[in-house]
Amino acid sequence: MKALLICPWAIALGLTTIRAADSKVMLFEDGFAEMRSGAIGNEVGAHLEYHYLPKINREGQWSISCFSSGAPSQRAWRIARYNGQPVLLQVHENKLVHTRPTIVAGDELWADYTVSARFTPETGKGRSGVSFRHRNDRCYYFAGVEGGKAVLKMVQHEKDYRVPDEKTLGSQEFGWKPGQEVKVEIALQGTRITAKLNEKTLTADDSTYKAGRIALTADSATRFAEVRVMATPAEEKRVAAAREAIEAESRKLQAANPKAVLWKKFRTDGFGVGRNLRFGDLDGDGRIDILIGQMQHHGPKDSNSELSCLTAVTLDGEQLWQTGEPDAWNDELTNDVGFQIHDVDGDGRNDVIYCKGMEIIVADGKTGKTKYKAPMPATPAYTPAPRNRFPRILGDAMYLCDIRGQGRAGDIVIKDRYQSVWAFNDKLEPLWQGQCTNTGHYPFSYDVNGDGKEELFIGYTVFDQNGKKLWSLENTLNDHADSVAVVKILPDPKADPRLIIAGSDEGVVFADLHGKILEHHRVGHAQNLAIADFRPDLPGLETVSINFWNNQGIVNYYDANGKIFHDFEPAQHGSMCLPVNWTGKQPEYWILSPNVEEGGMYDGWGRKVFEFPADGHPDMCVNVMDFTGDCRDEIVVWDPFEIWIYTQSDNPKSGKLFKPKRSPLYNESNYRANISLPGWSEAGRQQ
Repeated sequence: MKALLICPWAIALGLTTIRAADSKVMLFEDGFAEMRSGAIGNEVGAHLEYHYLPKINREGQWSISCFSSGAPSQRAWRIARYNGQPVLLQVHENKLVHTRPTIVAGDELWADYTVSARFTPETGKGRSGVSFRHRNDRCYYFAGVEGGKAVLKMVQHEKDYRVPDEKTLGSQEFGWKPGQEVKVEIALQGTRITAKLNEKTLTADDSTYKAGRIALTADSATRFAEVRVMATPAEEKRVAAAREAIEAESRKLQAANPKAVLWKKFRTDGFGVGRNLRFGDLDGDGRIDILIGQMQHHGPKDSNSELSCLTAVTLDGEQLWQTGEPDAWNDELTNDVGFQIHDVDGDGRNDVIYCKGMEIIVADGKTGKTKYKAPMPATPAYTPAPRNRFPRILGDAMYLCDIRGQGRAGDIVIKDRYQSVWAFNDKLEPLWQGQCTNTGHYPFSYDVNGDGKEELFIGYTVFDQNGKKLWSLENTLNDHADSVAVVKILPDPKADPRLIIAGSDEGVVFADLHGKILEHHRVGHAQNLAIADFRPDLPGLETVSINFWNNQGIVNYYDANGKIFHDFEPAQHGSMCLPVNWTGKQPEYWILSPNVEEGGMYDGWGRKVFEFPADGHPDMCVNVMDFTGDCRDEIVVWDPFEIWIYTQSDNPKSGKLFKPKRSPLYNESNYRANISLPGWSEAGRQQ
């Protein structure tokens, strides 16, 4: 038998190879030393529902991902020093269970990794710790302390209204006291989860979430320090390759689309505003003009708001007329006010219908001069404070429809906040008044029975042409309707339309025209809806929703049967989710925001297919419509100081083009459902 000789250097080489294979690399590290001291977030209110405000809730590698409507929640996160060392503080006492103060970082592609952190809760209230494989603000794993215990949980949306669907994967008595530091380390390998909290170890086997970011969360005052994410070199390489594949696909999709070319721009200093523009032909020249509505907030906050100034301009910025006093400080809004552009009296020329000074006014679109007016309805006795400050309502929103069956949208609907709705004819004579538990934000009309007269869907209630309440879901659904629509979304042209509701904290509801709920998705605070053909490979039309309060930025896609087929979280803010016909062919895209880095257009697969040029354009607000006449949408972006309009690099485009039928310009609102029904032009350029 021969002796086996092994050289010492060979042993050393083998051990080095093993150590290299088992070594970890740093995916993420933050000790908060590079972040400025002070509050990260600010009170943004409902501005972020449909405005993009850059960097308002971001600092360093972190983004505030959850906040509720109160200022303390929105100002919950701070950078400070403790014993001379930088820490991240959560200072708000949260008493809600369906949302928790949360700040996120990292890459949603991370799968197998180890996250470690140190945190010190100052009280024993609620829970504090780290979430991981954080798919979105409502779907994640959590490890931390709660009620004197070390806990490991899986959270997945809700099982009832504002009742989280949680599963405890592990729990142990902790022997921990408020003010004592907790060191947490969570190791993820496939379905195996191992969480160490000081000397306690919790393990679980769960396959709900395969990948996701990290987040810090706390219900009461807590200090966080030294967050690290480690992984194997193989995992780092896998994530990098997957990220590059996604970005390469996005670059390819973007390259196939027309570039944005600046078509028009002008300044609006002194009379500009946030997302409170109306579009329509005011001077009768066949071209779209812009009506800019500044607002006066009588308070508190946006409880009693009305128009203060209207400025009419052409697309070249030429001022046609102005009524009221412009004020550069009246440029913010977090609500609607009542004004639209429409030929309400049927004389062939557009009017401006607006509410101001407790009056409803019909003005000549070309000059702004009053044609006729009437007093607004008296404030109902049941209107709660502080919305009862004025003897007559101010007009929270305006909707035009055909209640009387005249064959045109010659009837005017006005609502208050949020109990009553009134209908008027084109002469401003009252037709009826209705009352709801909550009107929501913006109505929708549809001729349900085919008699030529449109029924009104407002909040969770339906009224007929006489103001009779046909049915209501007010005893079934809580909260309020942020957006409603009645649309033929099924592929069968003979199928009845569906009622689609973005019901704030009730999520998204699909119902039939008799109020039978067909699908109810508790996806969080559903804010805005877009309905279009985002996926031509799927039958019928698709719906996109985005969340706001408590879980900002979660996007869900629904097929024609109301089933979710995709979700992702591209941002931590809201959006109008406007459908965009950018190419003149299917599918349509939708816009998240006009910001260069964080905005852009997305397709029905959740892929970014368009980025805005880095040319210094305003990115607070956005709308889309065909200005140039080739069927495709231009994109108008603005803030209180400038308006820019983009067209396609290949404009004009001839031939048979996709030409969807959109929600009418005369029913513009920050809360309307944006509907885009498929259609095609005739060959040749459209005039």
